[in-house]
Amino acid sequence: MQTFLLLAASNIFMTIAWYWHLKGGMNKPLFSVILISWGIAFVEYCLAVPANRIGFAQGWSAGQLKVVQEAIALVVFGVFMVTVLGEPLHWRHFAAFACIMAAVGFLFVGR
Repeated sequence: MQTFLLLAASNIFMTIAWYWHLKGGMNKPLFSVILISWGIAFVEYCLAVPANRIGFAQGWSAGQLKVVQEAIALVVFGVFMVTVLGEPLHWRHFAAFACIMAAVGFLFVGR
């Protein structure tokens, strides 16, 4: 559970680092946006690295860690896309999520 929570928190910071400037920050100089994003991404790394170390120590494979991270990233981005960017969800977003969740399932079968 600790791994999952840390990965979720890290994905929130990474989504913000990558996409915050699309809403209201497009007039900022690119170099400034990059520096601000690096600062936000630093927090993401401070959460993601321990999450992966803890998960690996608990028996998760690198593939399992990555696929779970991608599933979390898709959920976090979906929420960000709707709430911050004001973009609607379409059936293809749900289909992509289903595919990622299937990948998670395949990597955890038999463990």
